[in-house]
Amino acid sequence: MAKFDKIAVLAKIGQTGMVPVFYHKDAETAKKVVKACYDGGVRAFEFTNRGDFAHEVFAEVVKFAAKECPELAMGVGSVVDPATAALYIQLGACFIVGPLFNPEVSKICNRRLVAYTPGCGSVSEIGAAQETGCDLCKVFPGDVLGPNLVKGLMAPMPWSKLMVTGGVSPDEENLKSWIKAGVYCVGMGSKLFPKDVIAAENWQAITDKCAEALGYIAKARA
Repeated sequence: MAKFDKIAVLAKIGQTGMVPVFYHKDAETAKKVVKACYDGGVRAFEFTNRGDFAHEVFAEVVKFAAKECPELAMGVGSVVDPATAALYIQLGACFIVGPLFNPEVSKICNRRLVAYTPGCGSVSEIGAAQETGCDLCKVFPGDVLGPNLVKGLMAPMPWSKLMVTGGVSPDEENLKSWIKAGVYCVGMGSKLFPKDVIAAENWQAITDKCAEALGYIAKARA
């Protein structure tokens, strides 16, 4: 069962403005990365459903986070079908994220008060997702669609909560462009977790980078 319901999760994501996106086949490495992000101020973390047995790794990380990161909402990304969403919800996922919008996933998530953030590439798709109860929609891929899509959508649909993923980097100019366009939050993956940093097990560097990025977001919002 989800530790935090959709209202609590949306509040956590909104307060910080950033959701790290990460996958690793080794549970111990994933735990270290999650803790490093938590120490940097992150309160919602997306573990992506990418490799074989990813759900087994997630199960271990969720149990770890419950003890070591008590205020962290653990979610799962790269979910495209309701069966996979149900599997992860059973393992304790507090939110589900997808690269696309599948209304059948909305039903599974709504039944358990779990937030579903689908990937959308147009204004109509975001509108359709909102109709099924998706409070937070993902603009994806962000580097293709750009901040102007967000800015253009927010004018006629100012109630929209949008997360952008893809092409987001932890530098001030990039984060400022998205926040000023009107996004509710950003999702950030590879740019936040360089392979050499993970290989070197430099967890402090990840903590520092998260804190720096959150600072830029707070500054842009102000």
